Amino acid sequence: MENGVNRVALIGTGFVGSSYAFALLNQGVTEELVLIDLNKEKSEGDAMDLNHGMAFAPTPTKIWYGDYTDCAQADLVVICAGANQKPGETRLDLVEKNTRIFKSIVDSVMNSGFNGIFLVATNPVDILTYATWKFSGLPKERVIGSGTILDTARFRYLLGEYFNVDARNVHAYIMGEHGDTELPVWSKADIGGKPILEMMKQKEGYKEEDLDEIFVNVRDAAYHIIERKGATYYGIAMGLVRLTKAILQNQNSILTVSAYLDGQYDGKDIYIGVPAVVNRQGIREIVELELSEKEKEQFKQSVEVLTAIKNEVFTKK
Repeated sequence: MENGVNRVALIGTGFVGSSYAFALLNQGVTEELVLIDLNKEKSEGDAMDLNHGMAFAPTPTKIWYGDYTDCAQADLVVICAGANQKPGETRLDLVEKNTRIFKSIVDSVMNSGFNGIFLVATNPVDILTYATWKFSGLPKERVIGSGTILDTARFRYLLGEYFNVDARNVHAYIMGEHGDTELPVWSKADIGGKPILEMMKQKEGYKEEDLDEIFVNVRDAAYHIIERKGATYYGIAMGLVRLTKAILQNQNSILTVSAYLDGQYDGKDIYIGVPAVVNRQGIREIVELELSEKEKEQFKQSVEVLTAIKNEVFTKK
């Protein structure tokens, strides 16, 4: 990093990576962006294409195609590389394939002398964030996964639609695995300070089953999108930009990221989606909510599923 300039290194310029780069440029979040990918032509083309839009960007951003040596001066390395989720395939089916890919990526980044923060978006994100932490040797605070940030955004959007309120005024979290065992934290969900469960009781025409349907639509959203267009990328790209802002601008934002648990929520030696305070140092602290008994059980199940997969993958290594 020269003269206090923020540099983001993006590894993987597929659907998610290139959408992230485009959103990053549009929001003017970083001064430098280096694109790294095995497909050199694609990344060079992306860099050219993005640079040609510079005259329309809010602030200038230096964008180029580079290699792992460029990570030495990066503040943030964002990993979007890896095999994609295919129709009918769960995020967890991808785990072994992508763990192997990540070993090579993380080793290459660390060999450059990188000493910043890792942000992981590739699925299964909780397992691959754990892998990044293990392979990098960096402190746990400086390895962050996108976790349930997108699930939480989907949740707020659908609740906003249901109650006809701006999604940004809906405060509700999805926690746990970014996948089939995630859970909605209904006990702490509110709109403008008013608990959603209370609103349900007071409003005519609102039914408890509607909430179950909203959550199912959140949980299964990726499958519906993949069926229709092959991949999800715009929503997660915007979530990654939000995280990038929180980090580079030292915002102390509370976001549902994949963070390392060391006893919080009774989780141990696992990365999983929880609300956490994110700033320039990475994860400042995990926010521990008082969950209902049902939510505690659901979270425990999510932890157990991820722990079993993690143990299977890492005892083979």
